[in-house]
Amino acid sequence: MAKTIEGLYYSESHEYVKVEGEYGYVGITDYAQEQLGNVVYVDMPEVDDEVTAGEEFGAVESVKAASDLISPVSGVVVEINADLEDQPELINQDAFGTWIMKVKLSDPSEVDNLLSAADYENCCK
Repeated sequence: MAKTIEGLYYSESHEYVKVEGEYGYVGITDYAQEQLGNVVYVDMPEVDDEVTAGEEFGAVESVKAASDLISPVSGVVVEINADLEDQPELINQDAFGTWIMKVKLSDPSEVDNLLSAADYENCCK
């Protein structure tokens, strides 16, 4: 079974958000990268783009498939993980250590609608 990390918030579409103050770091879960296989490309939003919880913000492409990325939170993108432009495989090496975008949260209470680590693990069974 893929791992989860306590203290992160998870979506049923296999994204996670790590909240630090007014910011959220969004990436895909270990389970998602395992299902995708070798990641070869990450389509990321631009800095200053607005993202909305439940809506697409990019995509991850692997040798097997492409998968839309669905934002677990709403806000403005303040940073993207530029390392992924040249090294998308970092997601396979450490999904939880490799965030895709950093968002200034417009409504921090949205995380209350997301899953805990235990609930997400049940969702993946």
